[in-house]
Amino acid sequence: MNGKSILIVDDEAPIREMIAVALEMAGYECLEADNTQQAHALVIDRRPDLILLDWMLPGLSGIELARRLKRDEMTQHTPIIMLTAKADEDNKIQGLEVGADDYITKPFSPRELVARLKAVLRRTGAVDSESPIEVNGLVLDPLSHRVTIDGQPAEMGPTEYRLLQFFMTHQERAYTRSQLLDQVWGGNVYVEERTVDVHIRRLRKALGETYENLVQTVRGTGYRFSTKN
Repeated sequence: MNGKSILIVDDEAPIREMIAVALEMAGYECLEADNTQQAHALVIDRRPDLILLDWMLPGLSGIELARRLKRDEMTQHTPIIMLTAKADEDNKIQGLEVGADDYITKPFSPRELVARLKAVLRRTGAVDSESPIEVNGLVLDPLSHRVTIDGQPAEMGPTEYRLLQFFMTHQERAYTRSQLLDQVWGGNVYVEERTVDVHIRRLRKALGETYENLVQTVRGTGYRFSTKN
């Protein structure tokens, strides 16, 4: 066992079973729920490392549960992969907007699911890490709350620091302004989306000419942190 627990939320028992078999073979511990109420209780009680959440559920929908979990400070960092039979783009965007970390369309192969799940756990696992994160010559140390650029201390405000920490632990993915507000400012703070642009500008200034291009503008979406041009 690798010690990671996965909560499978789907109202169809055969699908839950198929997923559980694949995950247990890959070394994960599985928890199961067939509705959002049961799922929410398990999340609070057992604190799974990741949630596989079906979009369509009886009563409260999966998307609503995802929205609630991402609003709650206790559960907002728990990664969520949405499972759905809907392949259209609108739902995909809606799922990612509420803060889901990935999206997988039924039918899917167990192997694909395990691969995607590992990728999400790898991507989100660094958030709780206490070891420094390094990208080229840019180093962020979560213990001392210091950022250095090519060995020299970088001056930046607390919001820019949190923004940079989020970006460095979630590289190569585009985030909307509202997602960044939720993740960096917290979902209960009423801040205008334009504020994100102001802090992005300050962060780029703090990173200087060498590293400002790591924070990229994604037209029509928002921003991403990437070492690729």
